[in-house]
Amino acid sequence: MSEYFDCLLPKLTSLVEANQKALTQAKELFAQAIINDNMIQVLGTGHSHMIGLEGFIRARGLGNINAILDSVLLTNDGALRGSAMEKLSGLAEIIWDDQNISPNDVVMVISNSGRNALPIEFAQLAKAKGHPVIAITSVEQSSKYPSRHSSGLKLMDIADVVIDNQVPSGDGLCNVNGKVTGAFSSIAGMIIMNTLVVESQKEALKQGVTPLIFSSQNVDGFDNDYVYKHFGSRLKSM
Repeated sequence: MSEYFDCLLPKLTSLVEANQKALTQAKELFAQAIINDNMIQVLGTGHSHMIGLEGFIRARGLGNINAILDSVLLTNDGALRGSAMEKLSGLAEIIWDDQNISPNDVVMVISNSGRNALPIEFAQLAKAKGHPVIAITSVEQSSKYPSRHSSGLKLMDIADVVIDNQVPSGDGLCNVNGKVTGAFSSIAGMIIMNTLVVESQKEALKQGVTPLIFSSQNVDGFDNDYVYKHFGSRLKSM
């Protein structure tokens, strides 16, 4: 019962070791958002939306992370529909305009392949509006195939900070009966998200700012009311 863990553990080590510079840069952007009371806007398509959810109104997580959860991005209205929508040009601007994104917010875009129109155009919009853009993507997967966007660009070509999730092309880690299986991208993304949540809090504290974080709603004696009130108007899916 240990094959997936045996495949996974070496990848976790390489994930952190290969991304020291990018993680440090992203940590600084997260920390500055905390210090300056700005939001961290997170968009992911398909399964990548779960990485935004991991940071959103999460027990022991930052109060200023907003997951962009438009139904276009999710699989609950149909996985095939969501996959097709991700490839359509023009949707990113509609989703952007429906969010409460302030001028100084940090934008994180998550796409394992980094080749489809929606995440590419969302990152382009953010850059055009002056937002720092962090990408979580597979450099191997993205490098292997051409962009599906008219610009020919990929997500990793646009972002200010590119965190390589170290996911092999096709996503699987283990070989079973000659076929690769055991996806890694969701776990890698959640580890990256929680790394940034922890390290950015430490950085903010060094600079004299105590981050607002959510407590578990299932532990007696904790109250999240102040966090909700402080960020409520900026958390669209609260």
